[in-house]
Amino acid sequence: MSFLNYLPFVLVLVSLYFHQSSSSFTPTDNYLIACGSSQNITYLGQIYVPDSTQSSFDLETQQDSNIIKSNSTVPLPIHQSVRVFTSIFTYKFNIQKQGRHWIRLHFYPIPGHNLTSASFTIVTENFVLLNSYSFKNYKDYKFISKEYLINVTSNTLLLNFIPSNNSLAFINAIDVISVPDELIPDQATGLSPYHPVTGLSELAFETVYRLNMGGPKLTPQNDTLGRIWENDEKYLHVNSSATHVSVNPSFVKYTQDLTPEIAPNWVYATAQTMGEANVADLNFNVTWVLPVDPNFAYFVRVHLCDIVSKSLNTLVFNLYINSDNAYADLDLSSLTGSLDEPVYKDFVTNSTDVSNTLTVSVGPESDADDVNAILNGLEILKISNEARSLDGVNAVEDLVVFPAKKSKKIGVILVAVLGTAAVVILMGLCYCCVVGHGSRKTGDSKPSWFPPHLYGNSVTMTKTTMTASCISLASCNLGRNFSFQEILEATNKFDESLLLGVGGFGRVYKGTMEDGTLVAVKRGNPRSEQGLAEFRTEIEMLSKLRHRHLVSLIGYCDEGSEMILIYEYMANGPLRSHLYGTNLASLSWKQRLEICIGAARGLHYLHTGASQGIIHRDVKTTNILLDENFVAKVADFGLSKTGPALDQTHVSTAVKGSFGYLDPEYFRRQQLTEKSDVYSFGVVLMEILCARPALNPVLPRDQVNIAEWALKWQRNGNLDQIIDGNLVGKVNPASLKKYGETAEKCLAEYGADRLSMGDVLWNLEYVLQLEETSALVEPEDSSMNHIQGIGLGQLGPFDNSVSMVDRDKFKTDNEGEDAATSGVFSQLLHPRGR
Repeated sequence: MSFLNYLPFVLVLVSLYFHQSSSSFTPTDNYLIACGSSQNITYLGQIYVPDSTQSSFDLETQQDSNIIKSNSTVPLPIHQSVRVFTSIFTYKFNIQKQGRHWIRLHFYPIPGHNLTSASFTIVTENFVLLNSYSFKNYKDYKFISKEYLINVTSNTLLLNFIPSNNSLAFINAIDVISVPDELIPDQATGLSPYHPVTGLSELAFETVYRLNMGGPKLTPQNDTLGRIWENDEKYLHVNSSATHVSVNPSFVKYTQDLTPEIAPNWVYATAQTMGEANVADLNFNVTWVLPVDPNFAYFVRVHLCDIVSKSLNTLVFNLYINSDNAYADLDLSSLTGSLDEPVYKDFVTNSTDVSNTLTVSVGPESDADDVNAILNGLEILKISNEARSLDGVNAVEDLVVFPAKKSKKIGVILVAVLGTAAVVILMGLCYCCVVGHGSRKTGDSKPSWFPPHLYGNSVTMTKTTMTASCISLASCNLGRNFSFQEILEATNKFDESLLLGVGGFGRVYKGTMEDGTLVAVKRGNPRSEQGLAEFRTEIEMLSKLRHRHLVSLIGYCDEGSEMILIYEYMANGPLRSHLYGTNLASLSWKQRLEICIGAARGLHYLHTGASQGIIHRDVKTTNILLDENFVAKVADFGLSKTGPALDQTHVSTAVKGSFGYLDPEYFRRQQLTEKSDVYSFGVVLMEILCARPALNPVLPRDQVNIAEWALKWQRNGNLDQIIDGNLVGKVNPASLKKYGETAEKCLAEYGADRLSMGDVLWNLEYVLQLEETSALVEPEDSSMNHIQGIGLGQLGPFDNSVSMVDRDKFKTDNEGEDAATSGVFSQLLHPRGR
């Protein structure tokens, strides 16, 4: 959009700047540091002082640092100099007021000094900000700024820079600024499912997006907290679906509970709306698609202000975040009691299961008199995980080993170390006694993280409760016990190029054993509470399960604190990657039916092969894997649950799974049965037929959910109109008819009306028989007897989403991006649950 479109509004900004600045929030701590500079630098009306002149903070390092100054033009004044280190160095800031603080880090690798080869880690006392961050994909004449929000709970703040081996670290400028503690509350609304999320005050945040909808970029001069607000247009899914509106910022009516510190009035004075958008069909949503790291949860704040209505209660719309209707029938004036009064809403969510994106949409309420929706501003902040990290799964103590200082404190440190060592030794002796006692009773030993047997009365032994007897790994039928050295050799010391996926449990790597066998190596992360729970569940399940259509466990490693399971490697990766989002060859209809039958056999075995049966609870196309012969195998038992006993109808349990596949009855009643898996499998059947995601929020509202959308076509007798374009003219109508009926019965609203998995399996085998029989009896030119369907065409931003598979075999459009979903395990998207 041309700058001229924003010119009237910009003039208003300038006229109001001085009036606004007089009432600005004044931070108690306000460090603006120009690293390596010898003089003050003015940037955006703020003065950055050299890091060598301040008395209220210290710079501590084991070796002298280098200072590089640019002799050419730099992007910003704060990039004129840079401080470079080859050993650990620390900036220590004196904090006058404990509480939330901005930490802003500014990087610009000045050309000609090989700074783009830098790789380093940055941590505070409690949080990991960057982990092995590198500039290998850096492009000339661009700079990088990172903004964090940390709750400082002591009188000092330490910023530790740790260069990677044989590398260096550098920094151009640092901001440490106190902000009002109420900026981020302790509680927000969690989505998937809806629940209160508390304890946010104890977490760290990284700003990922801060958008001014429908307005120009706002600089720190326009914000009382020095924030930058980016224009939103490049994130709009379809630019023509929205139109921007604006009013004079002075019209915005702040209240005692909502001040300019939440967002400047210039944010609330502009918006994107549906009204007068260049779209013929008004049944649509305005959608923003934002790439994110899939391994974290996100704090989402939406800023809203009704600047378009002429009277109260006329603007009613829905707010969607990913696949969730985050706020239905949202009437802004009913929340505020007036027009032009701002309001904001906070949510916690994950990236979508379909791709590494987070989507936010607004759309009209179906019965609203005025078909319109509005969004003024949007903030998305990454939330630290269980390891208190904003980059990876390692905690501070895993990354930092500070060398001892040569000072008078060394004696104190030595005493502390010796004292700690004595305590550790004493605890170790106690541990050995307890484990030895248990070993004499059982004849076996096991690591402290190992769970109880699935069908037994053993008590879980953990690192904090070491009084229970143990069960050895060997007795649990987990296959061969590999040494950690063998695992290191198989994965080339966990080479990142072999990474298949990352989740809350840890990481999954492709490995090659000494005999050439390809394996998938799942290395558990003991610091992840949710990941560890799923890890334990998977061990419990796999110790009892063996079936051709379930992913096989080859062995394990329990050396030291390592939690490693080794599985067969599935050469063709997840089913989803063969349906959409990649350039892989399309599966034939017969191949798809054989895959459906294989997965159904695996699930049928789960439901009937044990005394109480097992409910998978996370059936989806990323958890159906294909071997080199395209034989389907069900994977990822981290959420699996033992089924109800003979005298029970269900298992009462918290809702877990993946949205788009969740049984609605289970979601409403929190009562889990085998029929919950049947519903999820019904979604998979439609996904296989239509070659589109289970959820796609960027589509019109009636098409977002494939189950609802496909059922409508099936019930109207027109399922042939929405099949994968690659199947058009290649599917026998009788085969498709029976397939559609089977999927429809799987997707029944109530579990009692659904088929059993055994019946589903029988029906699918019959569908395949119909297809094979038709192939034998039909004439050579049988196009008139086949479906003349309509292909779905492009799937918008989800075309490039792909579950992570072997990087050597499969290429995607997002080659440079990290793995999102394992080829063997589904992605754990939320640090405390899916």
